[in-house]
Amino acid sequence: MKKIISLVGARPNFIKIAPLHKVFKKFSDVVNHKICHTGQHFDENMSKIFFDELDLPKPDFYLGIGGGTHTEQTAGIMIEFEKVLLQEKPDLIIVPGDVNSTMAGALVASKMGIRIAHVESGLRSFDRSMPEEINRTVTDMLSDYLFVSEKSGIDNLSREGIDSNKVFFVGNIMIDSLVHYLPGINASLITINLDLSYNNYILVTFHRPGNVDNLKNLKTIVNLLNRISGEKKVVFPVHPRTKGNLEKFGLLKQFDKNVLLTDPLGYVDFLSLAKDAELVITDSGGIQEETTFMGIQCITVRNNTERPVTVDIGTNHLAGTDLDIVEDTALKIMKGAKKKGSIPELWDGKTANRIIDILIDKLVNP
Repeated sequence: MKKIISLVGARPNFIKIAPLHKVFKKFSDVVNHKICHTGQHFDENMSKIFFDELDLPKPDFYLGIGGGTHTEQTAGIMIEFEKVLLQEKPDLIIVPGDVNSTMAGALVASKMGIRIAHVESGLRSFDRSMPEEINRTVTDMLSDYLFVSEKSGIDNLSREGIDSNKVFFVGNIMIDSLVHYLPGINASLITINLDLSYNNYILVTFHRPGNVDNLKNLKTIVNLLNRISGEKKVVFPVHPRTKGNLEKFGLLKQFDKNVLLTDPLGYVDFLSLAKDAELVITDSGGIQEETTFMGIQCITVRNNTERPVTVDIGTNHLAGTDLDIVEDTALKIMKGAKKKGSIPELWDGKTANRIIDILIDKLVNP
């Protein structure tokens, strides 16, 4: 019996681990799969609802790290996760994505000689000012099995000197969850509850520090959304970080009536809103992938993306951080300048099966 621990800490991690957990249950005679939640996303709307919706069991281990600076959070996770590894002595840990929990777990396991599988390897924005870029680069350097979601990842890892025998192109595990929960997404009543009509509203998310921690930038975002809402109703699920800053800067009540603010939404309701929107405007990473799969126009408010396939063949428009350009792009899309995208290779809902087949082969039948 091989023991594997998956380390999760933030909403995107939960979405990536849920499909793996479902498949691991089919191999319960040879693999004991456990989940460790670091607590990086500690807000109930950001964490518990995702565990419930994604049918994830109560975590076997909860580190309770919570907030703090990047250094405080990373150090706290390392200290507490080391205790779990000393107690459990797993054969492998799985770290998904690029959050602080990802790198912290990889650092601890590497120093203890425990093998590491990184799900969503090789993605690069080439922007070291992003904490996520540092997290994913360090994690890839330490990992024994690197599971790649798009072919740019293979090129990036090769350029960095990673042994190609460690690299496996398996597709996008985020899409596994989307495909699995599509019936529930289609059945969601969120658009009815919010009095929205199909293809007649814009969904918006902003949470990156560069966009929401600065008064000038945040005020510019508020003004942008107010102007766009003159064309179409805007739905804005507000991230706790963003809400805190809106309150601190006195901007929360400056939105026009056509900008609908909501609390953070669960996985199913959020994707239902995205699926039925005319357009999504975001500074997120994963939403670029989900909108590409669903064929929804997406404007990414960043100067770079670690997911270039969403721009090259998907429906993602990389508009940069100049909000005048973002507004111009949005208006053009609403007037019909839509990208006709296609679904990238191996984004088929079967990525978890491919990953676990490889891990079983490597660990159980070496």
